[in-house]
Amino acid sequence: MKVTVLIDTYNHERFIERAITSVLDQDMSLDDVEILVVDDGSTDRTPELVRRFEPRVRYLRKPNGGQASAFNTGIPECRGEIVAFLDGDDWWEKNKLRAVLEVFDTNSEIGTVGHGLYEVNAEGKRLFANTPDRSYRFFFHTVDEGLWFWDLMSFLGTSRLAVRKSVLAEILPVPEALVIEADEYVATLAVAISGAMVIPQPLTNYRYHAGNLFQYSTHDQKKARRKMEVLEALVQDLPPKLRERNVQENVIDMLFRGRRVEVERTRLSLDGGSSLRTFAVERIAYEITYKNVTWRHRLFHVFVLTQSLLLPPRVFYRLRRWYSDKGLSRLRSWTGEPTRAVQLFERRPG
Repeated sequence: MKVTVLIDTYNHERFIERAITSVLDQDMSLDDVEILVVDDGSTDRTPELVRRFEPRVRYLRKPNGGQASAFNTGIPECRGEIVAFLDGDDWWEKNKLRAVLEVFDTNSEIGTVGHGLYEVNAEGKRLFANTPDRSYRFFFHTVDEGLWFWDLMSFLGTSRLAVRKSVLAEILPVPEALVIEADEYVATLAVAISGAMVIPQPLTNYRYHAGNLFQYSTHDQKKARRKMEVLEALVQDLPPKLRERNVQENVIDMLFRGRRVEVERTRLSLDGGSSLRTFAVERIAYEITYKNVTWRHRLFHVFVLTQSLLLPPRVFYRLRRWYSDKGLSRLRSWTGEPTRAVQLFERRPG
């Protein structure tokens, strides 16, 4: 068996049929492709809808436990030499599998492949095309490669991720505390083990909807706390695994400094704390995000840092969200736009 398409799903009755048919409609022979759906304990009509595709689709049901649990259950059942992941609320373009398999076939030393995506709303309308600016091939040999991974990570998420089964065998089990973001754990270790290629074609349709557990458009304290706890687990569990793969400390530090900032910001916004801590976190965030900053933009940032000292953290981050939601950044056009420290992708109207 050449490929297993592993679809993880939970209460996706609105979307699961489109996910499955997008695999069945690939523009290549599917004789050597199996489709395995791992249902993480859905309570809606998902089981009934998936079983309509049997026997072409193999259905595996388990108690609800989250994404890591679904991977730990499903991956050992995969018969393919390559496992291509797909979330039950997303779908693929018709040339997805062919394009990914071509990369594997011509790069035998590479164990992981990712690609661009279309961002779509709950109804399936395209909003943006999000792609790398070119193809990238990288390991974790240098800090620069680590920087690439940080900026290209969105192209190695579940519905964009394909990994050789032999590499996945070295990664399992995934820590089951990762009820979301298990794909980040898998992709990070896969790059450390055998490198990755990311190609610029948008081959997946990534759907934003109210049920998204990691990406959400409005602030939700429950989702924010779950995301924080999962990111904490990643920051704790991944560095020792990377050291076992002889990844250098400066690369590991670079890989996780952004995640540490994200965790601290979320904790301060939810639980409060010291204004001095908010000041320190925001200063670090600015330093790792931008380069070639205009003096006007830096002056504006000094004003922001002053507010972080004067306001309680929860108030500061509430105002920060309000500022972002209202699109008020347009009012500071006079400051000039700094260059992002790394910018390897483009996001344009879909």
